[in-house]
Amino acid sequence: MEASFGVYYEKDSVIHKLDPRAKLLFMIVFLVSIFVAKDIFSYLLLILITISSILLSRVPFTLVLKGLKPIFVIVIFTTILNLFWTKGETVLVSLNVIPNFWTLTIYKESLIRAGVLALRIIVLMACTSLYFSYTTTPIELTDGIETGLAPLKKIKVPVHEFAMMMTIALRFIPTLIDETTKIMNAQKARGADFSNGGLVKRAKALIPIIIPLFVSAFRRADELATAMECRCYRGGNGRTRMKVLKMKARDYIFLLITILMIAGVVLLNIYAKGYKI
Repeated sequence: MEASFGVYYEKDSVIHKLDPRAKLLFMIVFLVSIFVAKDIFSYLLLILITISSILLSRVPFTLVLKGLKPIFVIVIFTTILNLFWTKGETVLVSLNVIPNFWTLTIYKESLIRAGVLALRIIVLMACTSLYFSYTTTPIELTDGIETGLAPLKKIKVPVHEFAMMMTIALRFIPTLIDETTKIMNAQKARGADFSNGGLVKRAKALIPIIIPLFVSAFRRADELATAMECRCYRGGNGRTRMKVLKMKARDYIFLLITILMIAGVVLLNIYAKGYKI
């Protein structure tokens, strides 16, 4: 399994050249827009924005889909929960699974809600991985978070440390995925079986994976701490940057499009005559 989420995809595109602060603001607005959207046309607009962003970034769709694999279990679990346990008014399917004990009922409203929640997760993760991973280097992301949250320093918020932790976490996601794959392949070569048996047996089979993975993660954390100490890292006080972030015309145009996006979602919710979700 080749890791894709958390890996920078180098390309000369409009999205790659954007200021990281503009990307952060866009993602905040996009997140709000996803939960504000209540009309089918609003969701179509968000899907269109996601597809347009992928096309403009010149990142292959296959790479974006590969990065969504880890969340498929969450999507399926969320869909099943909302499909079978959300009540509604219009009954689509009613099955008497266990007579006089359990009747499986699927409502039209629960089906729509399950689809909407799955769509929210997929669209959100696709845009997040695109703007924060594939088109932004860890250094750019750190500078963007730290500069964007700079006003919070006045109330003693450790902005630099927060930005550093976020960047390290994102940076080590593909590393840990690769490490897990190597450990699983090594255990399979020794005769381990992760696919057969019941739930308890599969859970026990994961122990030989979890323990080496934890050991490897702590070892990498110790090596990283040693490397930072050798480079005399003492936090953000007095540190300068080789590349100072400066907003350009394309960044302001992108922010204008971001404002129009949230305005479009709100207006579609109010005036569109589509199906309300």
